Amino acid sequence: MTTTPTESSPTAATAPAAGSSPSLIATLAGHYYTDPEIFRQEQEKIFERLWFCAVRSADLEKPGAFRTVRIGRESVLITRNRAGELRAFLNICRHRGAQLCTEESGEVRRNLQCPYHAWTYDLDGRLVAAPNLQKMPDIDRTERGLVTLPLREWLGYAWVCLADEPPSFEDTVIGAAVERLGDPAAIDRYRTEGLALGKRITYDVHANWKLIIENFMECYHCATIHPELTDVLPEFADGFAAQYYVGHGAAFAEEAAGFTVDGTEGFGRLPGIEDTQDRRYYAMTIRPQVFVNLVPDHVIVHRMFPMAANRTVVECDWLYLPEVVDSGADVSKSVELFHRVNAQDFDACERTQPAMHSRAYRDGGVLVPSEHHIGAFHHWVTDCLEGERA
Repeated sequence: MTTTPTESSPTAATAPAAGSSPSLIATLAGHYYTDPEIFRQEQEKIFERLWFCAVRSADLEKPGAFRTVRIGRESVLITRNRAGELRAFLNICRHRGAQLCTEESGEVRRNLQCPYHAWTYDLDGRLVAAPNLQKMPDIDRTERGLVTLPLREWLGYAWVCLADEPPSFEDTVIGAAVERLGDPAAIDRYRTEGLALGKRITYDVHANWKLIIENFMECYHCATIHPELTDVLPEFADGFAAQYYVGHGAAFAEEAAGFTVDGTEGFGRLPGIEDTQDRRYYAMTIRPQVFVNLVPDHVIVHRMFPMAANRTVVECDWLYLPEVVDSGADVSKSVELFHRVNAQDFDACERTQPAMHSRAYRDGGVLVPSEHHIGAFHHWVTDCLEGERA
């Protein structure tokens, strides 16, 4: 249902004029969604080379709070140091390679200590203690510290990159939003970094990550499986939605008072939202694993964590003004709308995944004209795997 930034304008490559190209174009072949070796290459050449949205910054409220996440083939540890700054490290002790933190989240008082031989690191990753360390004066405590990873904060989330030479954050991450919305300031008006978490739902989807992205990129399926969504956003029932238009947001139905499961009123408009953004839904895909959905009174952020060729964990956050969350307001109707959309989408992806093994899909399937922009995503994937893109 969302769009990707590079496929949002009606160019000849993504939205062919009548008669200029066939109605049906080919998809990736089925083995791209099932082959463990292709998945390994995607981990190495996509998820370990691009900026990856790892955690919500506010989840790590105070020094010593940490969370571990899987990025590609690596376990990554993100924590907040004594100065209140976020730091990211490979979750590996530099002594014998034991995993430093085995819990998904937690809190330490002052230091991070390996449970194997008690090598101890401060919250900036420097080696500060180890059994008999005083008898080894030649050890450089900084050099033997944890492997530090580049980290940037944007939209209230910590983005981490495992690459030795990370691509430009401004071009590949912020640029995706600018290109989709057509206005550099448009996404800033939602002030996502100042919103509070109203609800988080984690989905364990038994489908390849690319199937999930492809599903979010098109609305050809919306009239079939999303009755609640098309009631609120009637143009989605036409199958085209907002895919081809930079800066276009789908208008709410006249009878819909808010972006809720029954169309009833939501909450007050976020400060900074302009009249042109009111009563409209905007969506974008920030490759390789983030979906951002913008409506006037809240923001929905999906982060995908590809775990295997046929399994993807999706963490979905619903974000509201702090006063809405602090007041105990009932956000269930706005949560329920997109939760149903998620469940419907993920069910469709899980229904599709087994067919990727079928000989009927050996050479792939087809894309109809309103899905042609997905072809550009497929080219992006294959270019990454062939080393033609950073």
